[in-house]
Amino acid sequence: MRNDAVLPGVSASGMGLRLSQKFVFLLFLSGLVTLCFGALFFLPDTMRLKRIFLSKNENPAVTVGSDNVLSKKVPGDPEHQRAGLKGGEGATVKLKVSRKPSVTHGARTVERSVGSRAQDEWSPAKAHEPAARDERVTSAAQNGQRGSAYSYETFKKCLLKPPLGKNKGTPSDSETLQRREKVKEMMKFAWDNYKRYAWGKNELRPLTKNGHIGNMFGGLRGASIVDSLDTLYIMGLMEEYEEAKEWIQDNLDLNSNGEASLFEVNIRYVGGLLSAYYLTGAEIFKQKVLELGEKLLPAFNTPTGIPRGVINLGSGTSWSWGWASAGSSILAEFGTLHLEFVHLSELSRNPLFTEKVMNIRKLLNKIEKPHGLYPNFLSPVSGNWVQHHVSIGGLGDSFYEYLIKSYLMSDKTDEEAQKMYYSAMEAIEANLVQKSPGGLTYVAEWRGGILDHKMGHLACFSGGMIGIGADDGPAGQKQHYLDLAAEITHTCHESYSRSATKLGPEAFRFDAGAEATATRLSDRYYILRPEVIESYMYMWRLTHDPKYREWGWEAVEALEKHCRVEAGFSGIRDVYASTVSHDNMQQSFFLITLILHHLLEKSVSLRLLRNVCSSLNHHCVSLHYMFGSFKSHLTEAFYWRYRVMTDI
Repeated sequence: MRNDAVLPGVSASGMGLRLSQKFVFLLFLSGLVTLCFGALFFLPDTMRLKRIFLSKNENPAVTVGSDNVLSKKVPGDPEHQRAGLKGGEGATVKLKVSRKPSVTHGARTVERSVGSRAQDEWSPAKAHEPAARDERVTSAAQNGQRGSAYSYETFKKCLLKPPLGKNKGTPSDSETLQRREKVKEMMKFAWDNYKRYAWGKNELRPLTKNGHIGNMFGGLRGASIVDSLDTLYIMGLMEEYEEAKEWIQDNLDLNSNGEASLFEVNIRYVGGLLSAYYLTGAEIFKQKVLELGEKLLPAFNTPTGIPRGVINLGSGTSWSWGWASAGSSILAEFGTLHLEFVHLSELSRNPLFTEKVMNIRKLLNKIEKPHGLYPNFLSPVSGNWVQHHVSIGGLGDSFYEYLIKSYLMSDKTDEEAQKMYYSAMEAIEANLVQKSPGGLTYVAEWRGGILDHKMGHLACFSGGMIGIGADDGPAGQKQHYLDLAAEITHTCHESYSRSATKLGPEAFRFDAGAEATATRLSDRYYILRPEVIESYMYMWRLTHDPKYREWGWEAVEALEKHCRVEAGFSGIRDVYASTVSHDNMQQSFFLITLILHHLLEKSVSLRLLRNVCSSLNHHCVSLHYMFGSFKSHLTEAFYWRYRVMTDI
């Protein structure tokens, strides 16, 4: 029999065709497998399959906009751990501690470019990598265990003074001591009534004696408690502080599923928890803030990396405010994340938080700015300005504030923030700063090249901001900035002194013969805002001019007379009415207003670095480490943390 005989019923040609089909099929199958495996390289970094099949040692290029924040140095590098003392004029002492996030490189894959979806995975060397959920980084609890954990005890050793200083800043003269105790009594009164009538709610309604939750915090509760942590601790109200801490531990549930303002959650909850942790070292605050920080990250998942303003804390979906022009993001919102997110990276050892905010800077530096100004509305999709409305009040304010304070907080190493701030200040002076016929200096708003001669209460923080930045501006400009800061602060004081209640309106104008006065009924209300008091305190710290303390005390007396009611403090609807009408809301940020008053009455001797100003340094920026704004507790808390001070 021949060896090549075919089976019965099957022709040779049929067998040849079947072999050919098999070859084609195998060729197609091998191509399909190759194509599928290759497609893994194009999946987002958070996809589970990619983490399974691809090596964790790949290192694509990282572009986040600033080389001096994401350093290539490992934590053991001597420059990364510098903590030496540097002498200065007048026996000035400077504690040099790197504020840069400690970044462990080697096994992380980060890829970002403007115009593509920002989805990042962070994998530190020798760390276990849990599965991702909803495009988020791993849980806060696991973050704290990666690499070298942040040590609060090590941090404390970097301080030359205890967190609250010597004698807790007790003033030597009896009048100042009485004033400080009065402010402390006001805080206790506000707290006790909140506890009695609104415990666990976000704010107190003092007239109706009940709580208010609102819809700004995505289902989170206890905003007044979180807002009060540092205030209670600094004032020495330790029983109340322990009550607040216990509530945070047992009742602050971050697993909400509501629609939250990214900005408000960051400045109230993230800022409040961060400051409480740095003041006390209580691990519960660190645990909570890292868990909450992760929940905010999906807001950055936009084509440009510019976060949207509203986020569902449960699902991670985000969108822009309905009132924001053409679905834009707001300058003061995405620009008021930097300080907190840098510290989230510091505590978690996860660089992703810092990368997110550095990407914002990268985009802002790339796009054209009209007359050097930063408009308030930016598209998170295209990365272009939506309309040319510029203001250092609402919608713009804290963006500028965070620039100068990021520079100071970095021990003056964040040169990008420095450049952006002083360039913005130059443009603001050239286009917005005005002088009224009566000699009052104010900062107008700019709408497509047309000035609106209006200044909001929110813009009154700028006196203090310009003051703390005076020392590091262009050569020969320090006194100019100090003078400008004093003039703007004086104007804001005039907005208070020209009202019947001696409290300032929400906005005041300089047109139609009016100066520093609200001419519209809709601008006449006062909701216990702290911006004016913040500038008083900065200027007091900078100049030691007693008028700023007196102006602060005038405001305390006005609060007592017009805002104190039976069960707390309430905003008022018309500051020009001799008989006030209350709005039935004790805002959580009023408790920050009180700590600013309290600090005004502190006995402080701040030694200057490099002749900051006549004899005193910055309020909460102490000696080059700054720290937030009244909005973010990083103001008050960092003042007590990264400072070199005497007798506070």
